[in-house]
Amino acid sequence: MSDNRNPPATVKPPSRLALYCRLVRLDKPIGTLLLLWPTLGALWLASEGMPSILHLVIFTLGTFLMRSAGCAINDYLDRDFDGQVKRTENRVLATGLIQPKEALWVTAGLSFAAFLLVLPLNRLTIGLSVAGAFIAGVYPLFKRFFPLPQAWLGLAFGFGIPMAYAAVLDTIPWTAWLLLVANIFWTIAYDTEYAIVDRNDDLKLGLQTSAITFGRFDIAAIMVCYCLTLILTLFIGWQIGLGKWAVAGWLGAAACVIHHWYLIRYRDRENCFAAFNHNNWLGFSLFIGIVLDYTLR
Repeated sequence: MSDNRNPPATVKPPSRLALYCRLVRLDKPIGTLLLLWPTLGALWLASEGMPSILHLVIFTLGTFLMRSAGCAINDYLDRDFDGQVKRTENRVLATGLIQPKEALWVTAGLSFAAFLLVLPLNRLTIGLSVAGAFIAGVYPLFKRFFPLPQAWLGLAFGFGIPMAYAAVLDTIPWTAWLLLVANIFWTIAYDTEYAIVDRNDDLKLGLQTSAITFGRFDIAAIMVCYCLTLILTLFIGWQIGLGKWAVAGWLGAAACVIHHWYLIRYRDRENCFAAFNHNNWLGFSLFIGIVLDYTLR
């Protein structure tokens, strides 16, 4: 009697392009959005609600390119750790689906494209772009020795703020630097939520994160950082004369903070990760408040 069963289907391996898309997290846009909202907010503030199309295109595309390059260099530098962390064990470098040199080429290509984008801008902005690329590139190394690497990440994620002011004004006012400080506190808050998910794995590997440094005070530290972010953004809005629509956006962000506390208060891994992802709406709320304030005043 013959066996008429069909042979098992072979699974077609993913293309190199699909693997590179996974490397730069095209399937996970949250990182790009967390970069984008403060950058666009700064662009609106610097231009008093009338950003040029050129600036919008440059900073939007530049945010996407630099976040993608940051993911590639992060995975290259963490390739010996990611396979030992549950959340990252399936990343394409950790599984050997792509080679380390490929990640370096992707990083170089994306960084070069981002640099080409800023060439039409003034010298101050071009110089800041080089500094910003360096800050973003060395961030993964800080997890080896710095007890609060999330603060450095906040500097990297917020560096579009002084760049946006420089592009519009050819100078950087003190309110822009204060806005960067607010962004650093925000980043510490949401990335500590993220770090709680990996805390046990990071302890075994000897890595440094804010979740480990804060210890049993992690939830309190997150809420303090959120509150400092809200206080600083409210003060900046008052200093530059923003009105009721900006306050409405600020209240929306404050509501997000309360929701995040509700999610993370028991340190449940899935809820902490959900709180991290929800920061997209916190950033969007602040940004849309600025846009509406200039549009409807």
